Amino acid sequence: MTGNLFIVSAPSGAGKSSLCAKLLEEDENIRLSVSYTTRAPRPGEIDGRNYHFVDERSFMGMLERGEFLESAEVHGNHYGTSQAWIRARRAAGCDILLEIDWQGAQQVRRMFTDAVGIFILPPSITELERRMRARGQDSEEVVRRRLSVAADEISHAAEFDYVIINNDFEDARRDLIAVVRASRLVYSRQLERYPDIFKF
Repeated sequence: MTGNLFIVSAPSGAGKSSLCAKLLEEDENIRLSVSYTTRAPRPGEIDGRNYHFVDERSFMGMLERGEFLESAEVHGNHYGTSQAWIRARRAAGCDILLEIDWQGAQQVRRMFTDAVGIFILPPSITELERRMRARGQDSEEVVRRRLSVAADEISHAAEFDYVIINNDFEDARRDLIAVVRASRLVYSRQLERYPDIFKF
């Protein structure tokens, strides 16, 4: 049985990481794919849990060797997803969560057409800016840069299967869990999981 592949994307500050953390906490049947990045760790982030933090030379070497399922440059930093890990875990029947940007999502969905795309939207650009500033993790320059590309990021929401508006965190959390559970119940998944039930 092949595991499900869930892709969650959002503009920076929309609450993607917090929602994904809650999903992983509440659903023991899904595993997070930990991406590689050249970005410096933010306060509280742990290497190997939040990201695999590597220097640019190491990242480019992995890219040249074809080790990434997808990769992208976002806000001046490189991100990539391990191809071997994803394929091995899915083949073992594990559901995988990819927390990546829209560029990476496009690459993954070209390779895995059965992936379920979920896009997280803020209720407004004004609220998005407020959240970015409230978390106090980025410089003014970084905040302005992220806001300047938010409209372009949001324009890609139509490429995803589901869109969750994170106006109220608890509502958005329930919506994300509902999408994951419902995706497991589509006919093709149920047929693969319980073939004998469909034999009459």
